Amino acid sequence: MGSTLRDRTLGIYGYGRIGSAVAGYGRAFGMHVLVWAREPSRVRARADGYATAPSKEAFFAQCDVLSLHMRLYDATRGIVTAAELARMKPSALLVNTSRAPLIEPGALVAALHAGRPGMAAVDVYEQEPLRDPAHPLLTMPNVVCTPHIGYVTREEYELQFSDIFDQIVAYAAGTPIHVVNPDVLERRRAGPNRFERKP
Repeated sequence: MGSTLRDRTLGIYGYGRIGSAVAGYGRAFGMHVLVWAREPSRVRARADGYATAPSKEAFFAQCDVLSLHMRLYDATRGIVTAAELARMKPSALLVNTSRAPLIEPGALVAALHAGRPGMAAVDVYEQEPLRDPAHPLLTMPNVVCTPHIGYVTREEYELQFSDIFDQIVAYAAGTPIHVVNPDVLERRRAGPNRFERKP
């Protein structure tokens, strides 16, 4: 038997584009939404009408469902620690569809064995692709696993591929968009690219 979401607390860790959308879904299901993020994001969440936790410790202790919504970079690697997971309710569900290394290595499996949180739903893993059928997350009855396909819908693919084509066309026209490493463009302008074919 399942459990109702109404009147449960949904924790949104990271209030960006996806986190804010998931917060809206929680509100639609009658959940109390609680946000933890960097201060500018918490300000934005409060402006959107959501509560923010008084501390990271209180956030982990209060949530019935806690969903991670952060990008992975040096500052967020291991941002969720074993100590924080241990603060979660035995009835709580941790959802990670972002990146596995946001959680301290090995901490999620250990926490689930200890019973805090009581359940997890994951779409990402410390080693990908995950090929070992004996991996602890795949063998635990309190874990739902998907193979990093949580984003796969026809609409999402259409959005991604149209964006990719827009970027290729813009690059070919000499006006690149969404450039992640602009220093490469500067080096190219400064001299010949060693990868270019010579006439």
